[in-house]
Parts: sequence; C-alpha cells; structure tokens
Amino acid sequence: MEIATFGAGCFWGIETAFRRVKGVTKTSVGYMGGHFENPIYLDVCARITGHAEVVQVEYDPAIAPYTTLLDLFWSIHDPTSLNRQGADRGEQYRSVIFFHTSAQELAAKASKDKLQQSGKYDKPIVTQIAPAAQYWLAEDYHQQYYEKKGRR
Repeated sequence: MEIATFGAGCFWGIETAFRRVKGVTKTSVGYMGGHFENPIYLDVCARITGHAEVVQVEYDPAIAPYTTLLDLFWSIHDPTSLNRQGADRGEQYRSVIFFHTSAQELAAKASKDKLQQSGKYDKPIVTQIAPAAQYWLAEDYHQQYYEKKGRR
C-alpha cells in the first residue's frame, strides 16, 4: 500500500470522491502544511495555523495507480482558484498535492504541466506541489462526514 495526500477545498467531498476509487483501501481527513502543532478545526478555520484541509488516501498502486488519483484530483475542483473553492475561502481550502515520494513529485508536476498546456483553463493553475509534512488527523466527526450524514 502507498499513501497520497491532496487538498482541494473542503475535505468532506474530496474524501467521498476518493473513497469511491477501486484500489483505495482507506481514507481520512486532516490537516497538513502548517506551522501549528496538533491543530483543531477551529484553529484551521481561524487561519492561524497555515494548514490545508486534506484527504489522505491509502491505495494499492497495482489497482489504482497514482496517476489515476491525480486525474481524479484535477477533475473534482478548480485548480485555478487561489485559496478558494466555491463559497469556501481561505488558505485552508488551497489546491495542493503533498507528495510522499520522488516518483509522486515527478508525476504530480508532469500532470500539472500537461493540464496547463491542454488549454482547458484560461487562467494559470495555482496548485501547490509540496513535500508531505506532519499529518494531523481531523476530529472524528469530520471523518466520512457525508456518509455519516447520509449525503452523496
């Protein structure tokens, strides 16, 4: 199994999308990329921690290659929107790929370049690609939020 971490706006919907991928064995939501130890949701929303809301995905690369996860990531949010997705605003909603290996870094950069060159977007893609940092698990009520609330 391998680990991948993505930020693409509010983590509730992002987690739901990745949970549906064949070969994904586990997901969780949390915070990464900040400077604050053991953040909680209220701290992150107050924009004092620097963290992004992220989904961490455990997957079998033989069934769900990293490139499949990247394709899904690009398709479920607007990567040209800086620190915003829909009505959600703030750095915690930034578009970011946190890579765990050099192979993930290369694949993420290549996929970003390919998408930018495709002409799909009129604006530049602002998605950050950064090394994975300390992952802080979000509070239990955020985990599989839509499933708990009966939403799709």
